[in-house]
Amino acid sequence: MIKKKENINESIKTLLNVESSRRDFLKWIGYSTASVTLSSCKGPVIKSIPYIVKPEEITPGVPTYYASTMMDAFDMSSVLVKTREGRPIKIEPNLLSKNWNTTSARIQSSLLLLYNEEKFKHPYINGKKTNWKKVDNYIIKQLNILNKRKKEIVFLSHSLPSFTTKKLFKDFQKVYPYSKWIVYDSISYSNALDASKKVFDIRAFPSFDLQDIELIISFDADFLGDWSPENMGKNYVKNKTPEKSMIRHIQIESNMTITGANSDIRIVKKPSYIKKMLIELYNSIFFNVNTEDQEVNKILSLIKEKKSKSVIFADGDQESYEISFLINKKINSNSLKHDNFIFLKESNDLECKEFINSLKEGKIGGIFLNDINPVYSLPLSMDIKKYLKNIPLNVSFSITKNETNQYSKIIAPIPHWLESWGDTHPSSNYYTLMQPAIQQIFDTRQMQDSLIIWGKMNIKNYYEYLKKNWTKYIIPNSNVSSFNQALFYGFLLKNKSKKKDNKKDKKNNNQQYILHKKNNKNNNAFELKLYTKISMGDGYQWNNPWLQELPDPITRTTWENYLTISFFDAKRKNIKNWQTTDGSLHGNCVNLFLDRKLIFRNIPVLIQPGQAEGCIGLAFGYGQKIGKLSHVCSGFNAYKIYENFCIVQKNIEIEKTKKEYQFSCIQLQNDLIGRNIVKEVNLKHFLTNRKEICNENEEHQDLLNELKKLSIWGEKKEKKTGHHFNLSIDLNACIGCGSCIISCHSENNVPIVGKEEITKSRDMHWVRVDRYYSVNHNKKKNLKEIDSFYRNPKVSFQPIMCQHCEYAPCETVCPVGATSHSKQGQNMMTYNRCIGTRYCANNCPYKVRRFNWFNYSNNKKFDFNMNNSLGKMVLNPDVVIRTRGVMEKCSLCIQRTQYTIVNAKKENRKVEDHEFETACSISCPTKAITFGDINDKSSEIYGKINDKRSYKLLDFLGIKPNVSYLIKVRNNDE
Repeated sequence: MIKKKENINESIKTLLNVESSRRDFLKWIGYSTASVTLSSCKGPVIKSIPYIVKPEEITPGVPTYYASTMMDAFDMSSVLVKTREGRPIKIEPNLLSKNWNTTSARIQSSLLLLYNEEKFKHPYINGKKTNWKKVDNYIIKQLNILNKRKKEIVFLSHSLPSFTTKKLFKDFQKVYPYSKWIVYDSISYSNALDASKKVFDIRAFPSFDLQDIELIISFDADFLGDWSPENMGKNYVKNKTPEKSMIRHIQIESNMTITGANSDIRIVKKPSYIKKMLIELYNSIFFNVNTEDQEVNKILSLIKEKKSKSVIFADGDQESYEISFLINKKINSNSLKHDNFIFLKESNDLECKEFINSLKEGKIGGIFLNDINPVYSLPLSMDIKKYLKNIPLNVSFSITKNETNQYSKIIAPIPHWLESWGDTHPSSNYYTLMQPAIQQIFDTRQMQDSLIIWGKMNIKNYYEYLKKNWTKYIIPNSNVSSFNQALFYGFLLKNKSKKKDNKKDKKNNNQQYILHKKNNKNNNAFELKLYTKISMGDGYQWNNPWLQELPDPITRTTWENYLTISFFDAKRKNIKNWQTTDGSLHGNCVNLFLDRKLIFRNIPVLIQPGQAEGCIGLAFGYGQKIGKLSHVCSGFNAYKIYENFCIVQKNIEIEKTKKEYQFSCIQLQNDLIGRNIVKEVNLKHFLTNRKEICNENEEHQDLLNELKKLSIWGEKKEKKTGHHFNLSIDLNACIGCGSCIISCHSENNVPIVGKEEITKSRDMHWVRVDRYYSVNHNKKKNLKEIDSFYRNPKVSFQPIMCQHCEYAPCETVCPVGATSHSKQGQNMMTYNRCIGTRYCANNCPYKVRRFNWFNYSNNKKFDFNMNNSLGKMVLNPDVVIRTRGVMEKCSLCIQRTQYTIVNAKKENRKVEDHEFETACSISCPTKAITFGDINDKSSEIYGKINDKRSYKLLDFLGIKPNVSYLIKVRNNDE
């Protein structure tokens, strides 16, 4: 070290005695500064090395975007990855792509797992750290032995619709012919795929186009959730604009879902009755069989009226899918005319069951588990733990520890998708590419690279294999001319081949369906409907604190799952929920039995308005015991009861216990108490009346006139020059998915506070999506209305963030002037000035300000991503980390607006309307949120705030918010 320092000093002396360029000088000064920084070992030194010769694509302070594909065991999307100084910090939709271009809460949150400190850092053999050379030698040796003995070698993987991976495995099979690829998805789509094969002669999920649809009838299909492999929200709201042809959506369901919450008419039935209705509808359409069910007759008449402008969805067993597909074909539904299918899911229950039988019989000599966790996700009757131990070659490709790789002899760590190369073929004629946005952080290797090495293939790596095969097979006859061009866009479209006349598809030997009733002597038994939460999905990302703290759109709870039950069933079982003086929600617990066998002890019960009587609900994805969040998250493993991969389980009994449970629920006020805050109107009423009638102001409007006279600001003149930002939220398009909440977390470094603080109502969300229940009348005056409220309430969603009031009440009460107003219409916070009096929060009528009770960064009590050096890499450097004792809130992403303005100024041009985006507006899958400059009369936001449906929340207070809403219109004429 001393010699190095002497050499540097001599070099600097030499440099100073000769002529040199400014660039040479900066190189030497940069190098010497870096050396001193790195060699120092005392005090809190920030170990940073400046760019001496920076990469061309990286400019400090300027973001770089990469087109890629987010894909894990459950989700997929074509995305843009925003990076700063070589590290990904945000996931945004790739809007150049017309398909698969939405970013759900889970897709955005997957970024955080890149910086998970619990990731495997190197390979293991028999629990001991090793290197890849030893792993390769061991596995190749074992594969050769198994090949000679003709023993089965199974690759068990989640659905992986990758053209090159499938071709690569075929090349691998040439060397090891006894190897086979078996698909196992924790949540199976096999029923839908098998039904599609039978009806459409293709084993793929139909892609439904709702553009020319005016009537949707859904039989327990949560199609705004995870019913379809693609996000249907964007497709759904295209035809939700209030016009005569506006779509009408009728939802028949057992659990309260976001799909049911957004429906125009919701019918509540338990699953077995829903299937009965579906069968009766089918028999009426195909065989003119009369039914006594008046609701089925009404649905039948609507379908006859709308004909091909109708579509039927159904969930449940294979028969339910078949029936719905056949009805759509019979009525020639416009939704299927485009002949597009989804290949994203490849679940095969039959192959999976055959694999487990082979495993039990000892026929399998080698097993490779590709990023799955079957020990956790298989039902109790298919437990494979003891069989895995006996397999000679047992390899787990995994990112982090889980229940399954505890039983694996070799851990072959794989990189996160943001560190990987890959491709997907998610739907007809559509292909995407995945490229790394950061170098691999740890000593990991892709499964495909391992196959190349173990298969002794004559190619360098998977990247070369990917490029070669795309150039040869995919790029020809597509809309791009080179691999680099495809990589730039992140996707390509193949030219459609001529459609073949499929005679088998035209002939359908339709049969009359009969509902087979099982004799059930137990009249007290429930039906259990298993479902996925928007936040958790199948549980692949369960160890993600962003998702754990994302409130469920319906129940508004976080960090847990529970049984949902009808108010009337709970009353019969003497089960209660209640609020305590500390402001939290409590409830009773029960034991749950399947066929008289105890499955769960002390599972909490949440009374859910709109739940079908005789049916209870339970969410997948919880109950995992390995990982840091297992000490924080409460939950029960619903996969234990997922027998025969059926989402409806019958003969369920519950028994109340003495245990009580405290929910981490962030909203306890469930109705509007007659307030006209979330405005809603009937379509016919909206089309036949002027704005003053269909969009009437809330009461106390006379108060506004008095406030104008008493205003402490005087009369403010509207600013006609420069930018003035407004935000508009269309309540007809908002489906309550919570994507905006996660996007705001990612953009603005919003901290996670944990379950304990959530129960104290100390959440830090800058955006919240309020959910309210209501009946046809504003006030629950009688028992009939109370019954309607609990049996089948209407549900409304309303995103709330800082309203950025022109006459902001928070600004006038701050004793230190920490909150102020900008000329561009944004309410500002000066964090260094704030002393935490919380006067502003008390004076805010929208309750959108958040108080930092603790330092959430570098605090062992809040051991999430802000408390380790790896986790901090996700933080946005453009937004400061707030400290204890200050207020924080939505800023309308001022860092983004200023960046856009400065960028346009550099290029000596005006800012175009589409350039202004907040984190929430760009991530909203349904484009319910619009942001822009109202001084631009041609802007979209200007049109939104002058729309007939536009109103401002609590406008009678006279504070002139810069956020407006478009009233919700339901097409629910009886």
